Amino acid sequence: MPLESVPFSELLRQPAETAERLSRARAVRLRRRDAADLVLMSADRAAAEGEVVDLTARLLASVVRRDPTLVREALPTVLPWVRFLPPDDREQMANEFVETAEAAAAVGNTAAVSQLLAEWRHTAEIHADPDLHRVLAAPSSGDFGAVPRPAAE
Repeated sequence: MPLESVPFSELLRQPAETAERLSRARAVRLRRRDAADLVLMSADRAAAEGEVVDLTARLLASVVRRDPTLVREALPTVLPWVRFLPPDDREQMANEFVETAEAAAAVGNTAAVSQLLAEWRHTAEIHADPDLHRVLAAPSSGDFGAVPRPAAE
């Protein structure tokens, strides 16, 4: 089922009609202008999806314990950017992914998995760009001082 998207104000003006959209969609994305969007989902569906994530993470960890090469071999197919990582980094990334997924499922919060994937994807981007890799891998001459806070977007 698709994810429907509506302005947050629709939930405030027509709560019953907005909630009714859940009968046709997996979830409803509530778009907000000045903050991150929210997702409205039935509690039953959220529990079911959480159960699937938990089971998948535990199953993956169990499979990896039996044959650690499976995840390493599958990652480039599932995440093509992994191919830019050097072999040692691929192995480290696979191990960290499995451990983090299992731990995240145990606490019911997958944010750490998303963060890990973002960090490794950025590492792969650096390896994919020879000029950037050369600059970042070169020895530095010490501390470059405080980094200014980015401007708000």
